[in-house]
Amino acid sequence: MEPAGRPRDIFCNRTLNLGRIEAVGYDMDYTLIHYRVEAWERRAYEYIQQTLGDGGWPVSDLEYDHDLVVRGLILDTVLGNVVKANRFGYVKVAYHGTRPLSFEAQREAYARTIIDLREPRWVFLNTLFSISEACMFMQLVDRLDAGLLPQPMGYADLYEHIRRALDAAHAEGRLKAEILANPDYFVDLDPETPLALLDQKRAGKTLLIITNSEWSYAAPMLSFAFDRFLPDGMTWRDLFDVSFFGARKPQFFQGDQPAYDIVDDSGLLREHRGPVRKGGLYVGGSAALVERSLRLAGGQILYVGDHIFVDVNVAKSVLRWRTALILREIEDEVTALDYFAPKQAELSALMAEKAALEAAQSQQRLDLLRKRAGYGPRSDRDEGELAEGIRALEAAIREMDARIAPLAMASGALDSPRWGLLMRAGPDKSHMARQVERYADVYTSRVSNFAFATPFVYLRAPGGSLPHDPTGPSGVG
Repeated sequence: MEPAGRPRDIFCNRTLNLGRIEAVGYDMDYTLIHYRVEAWERRAYEYIQQTLGDGGWPVSDLEYDHDLVVRGLILDTVLGNVVKANRFGYVKVAYHGTRPLSFEAQREAYARTIIDLREPRWVFLNTLFSISEACMFMQLVDRLDAGLLPQPMGYADLYEHIRRALDAAHAEGRLKAEILANPDYFVDLDPETPLALLDQKRAGKTLLIITNSEWSYAAPMLSFAFDRFLPDGMTWRDLFDVSFFGARKPQFFQGDQPAYDIVDDSGLLREHRGPVRKGGLYVGGSAALVERSLRLAGGQILYVGDHIFVDVNVAKSVLRWRTALILREIEDEVTALDYFAPKQAELSALMAEKAALEAAQSQQRLDLLRKRAGYGPRSDRDEGELAEGIRALEAAIREMDARIAPLAMASGALDSPRWGLLMRAGPDKSHMARQVERYADVYTSRVSNFAFATPFVYLRAPGGSLPHDPTGPSGVG
């Protein structure tokens, strides 16, 4: 197959020789099967709205706003804010409810705060399933502040009400029942995904499904998404060697919970003993069972999922499996970056010019300081000449700022006018990017991208750069 272009590349944090991988495990939702995000999250939002409305909350007039939040943001359940942080945990953009915080208000709230996701205060939106609840949270913060919601209630209480309302919809199976009834509306089919998996299977790799979705939902969804694109007479059951449903990740990766055989299509279960069998369908199970049965461990297994914590974090941290993260948004991000590349080159050149002007101004200020105090090496220019030079450089810098500002604003609004790029927080990496970098060996927009890379690809990570490298920024200015 011909390469599909940079947006469909596999991006590498740590070198991965796919040819040496013996088994590949896959999550299902937003990994093997991609949903139309707006359709899914709008319906999830409406279920939250209905549940809260049934409890007497004034929410009937609210509307789902798909552009209000993006993955990678963080809810502050103490202050009622939604923030975007850089890789060091410093807040770079913040909204209180649906209103952006001013620079002064943001500085007052977070100047002494470094986000640590281990603290219960923070809720990290690390999956596309988080969009609906975050949208509702922002809108209801406005109403809580206006005194329109049941009192007394804090922002953490508000989030828990929203979370429980969404959990109730999932527990009752209402949303998944709608998807099963009309999968064409909710599912974004990708005919190249089965091809990528066929390539891996024919190359000798053991293919696994490890999903938290229950059998009654997953089986018909996999049939819908895969069977039509497989060779005649082949179904998804023939494609995957072993499948685990109701896996209860992250516990799947952490313990040795029992597995149950799925005896028939109705979902009848029987306790399983011993190693898993080829073609086996199971509920529960564990990574320990996978490793014992396949006689594989650690770097011989690659796990592919869309959830930073449930999928790649635990698989990497506990088991040292190789990990791949599915980030569908990276396609739009790379496309936006490539489109903006000429403007980015212009912006970088202007920033370099500004840095040179600032360095010259700094030197002249030092010369003036020494001349007035009468110490150290000093310029031959008199104080008046130095002062005039400083003023001229200040004017040049202001003029440069006027040229830089619109380009910097355009750069910061790429992909999302409110939040910018998923993997950036201003010129720095975002907190999301830091999590991806730390736990995902590779990341890509969809499973089918492996078809373009082939099952034998040797993915090499670029060398890490440091500020003092010869090609790195000087840090001046």
